[in-house]
Amino acid sequence: MVKRCKWAGNDLTMQKYHDYEWGVARYDDTYLFEMLTLEGAQAGLSWQIILNKREDYREAFRQFSVAECAVLTDDELEEIRLQTGVVKNKLKIRSVRSNAIAFQKIQMEFGSFSNYIWGFSEPIINSWEEEADVPAQSDLSDLISKDLKKRGFKFVGPVIMYSFMQAIGMVNDHVRHCDFK
Repeated sequence: MVKRCKWAGNDLTMQKYHDYEWGVARYDDTYLFEMLTLEGAQAGLSWQIILNKREDYREAFRQFSVAECAVLTDDELEEIRLQTGVVKNKLKIRSVRSNAIAFQKIQMEFGSFSNYIWGFSEPIINSWEEEADVPAQSDLSDLISKDLKKRGFKFVGPVIMYSFMQAIGMVNDHVRHCDFK
């Protein structure tokens, strides 16, 4: 029997995400933008809700093409809010465009967003005994959050950034008993 972190539960979408994405180091800018967007959308909601809407997000936000998201018009963003299965929060939807613009500026400065974000840290492999031991944020997530906010990003608080770090494998927080450690 496969042992997983408890948060993956019995939901196949959550289990697939846990098994193949969470804690796995990723360097592709499109994937990084997707995770940044989804983690921001998750604020105040469950990750399961967001994962269940992931395909709607991909369709609405042009497969997370940074270039296409950066030029979405107000009318297009409103249509996305009204006509798609994404979280209906207007500020979260508008943040996709503003974050795409800020993301592009980082790409121009650092060559890629990956170069920028991975410049903060090599992958951190934690060894927690139980999920209750896993922090919601860290000094590193606070540092990244502050830097992103200075660069114009929205929905990038320290808790969101810690989740983002887990999502892209900058932090591996699988507990010791997990087969995917």
